[in-house]
Amino acid sequence: MIVTSLDWAPKTNRIASCSQDKNAYVWNYDASSSTWKPTLVHLRLERAATFVRWSHNEEKFAVASGARSIAVCYFGEDNDWWVSKHLKKPIASTVLSLCWHPNDVLIACGGTDMKARVFSGFIKGVDSKPAPTVWGERLPFGTICGEYESEFCGWVHDVSFSPDGNQLAFVSHDSTLTIIDPLNNSATSVLSKDLPYKRILWMDYDKIVVSGQDSTPSIYTLGGNGWELSSVFKKPKAGVRASSPAPDSPLMRSSAFNMFKSMDSRSSSGHSNEDESSASVVDQSPITDLRFLVTEGNSRFSTSSLGGKVKVYDILTNQA
Repeated sequence: MIVTSLDWAPKTNRIASCSQDKNAYVWNYDASSSTWKPTLVHLRLERAATFVRWSHNEEKFAVASGARSIAVCYFGEDNDWWVSKHLKKPIASTVLSLCWHPNDVLIACGGTDMKARVFSGFIKGVDSKPAPTVWGERLPFGTICGEYESEFCGWVHDVSFSPDGNQLAFVSHDSTLTIIDPLNNSATSVLSKDLPYKRILWMDYDKIVVSGQDSTPSIYTLGGNGWELSSVFKKPKAGVRASSPAPDSPLMRSSAFNMFKSMDSRSSSGHSNEDESSASVVDQSPITDLRFLVTEGNSRFSTSSLGGKVKVYDILTNQA
């Protein structure tokens, strides 16, 4: 059935996927045949899998689901396949998003029960004993380290730990951005004038990037008055278009691709304004995901959109 989420482990070059058919796979690249070969994950889910994320050390990954649970998956040496342990209570509905803490033990989640939570995903024999954090000291598997909700109680669409892991931010369907500081026992909620944000990345200690129904992401910064919307990223310059596939590629030979290309060309040619005609209609599509770009520092990230485009943004230049 429909694949709901993907995550790439860059260090080990593995891909984790999950889908509505309640399954997940780990894909390993076989250089000899130039193909990706799947290994089934023993999820034991009763409902669709909705979201997947690797831990930073890539020894585990977590799969969210509609079964009111999170499957924390690790490789079982005895069985030579991926097995899982479940985080369940007090999750009361579908889990929509996940984020690993920098220590690869704690995991945050958000979902349609209108709660953001922090759990311990410690796996004995896989994880080393973690150092004490602001979320707790003793962290056996399943420990609930925090449970939070937004000011107006909306679905929690996405969650993100701060770079040092000492705070948690999440965006909700009530159009709020919420920042949790467990050390000071405080919660800050910022109400947006826009439609609800769907994705969030905590880039630096004082910068949070969000995206929603708009075609460009926005930045919240921490200043003297607290967290405030500071800027919206500039749209690409007029005349800059994505490169086309090679003329002899299978994509260009596809009748469907050429049909949609022709439709897009007719749509663009109907605009008289030079700035409007330089960017196709799909540039206005909502963003579906935000990801860190694996480079030095945390200044660049990528987006994907319903228009079928991937873009790279730089928070230092504030443009794509």
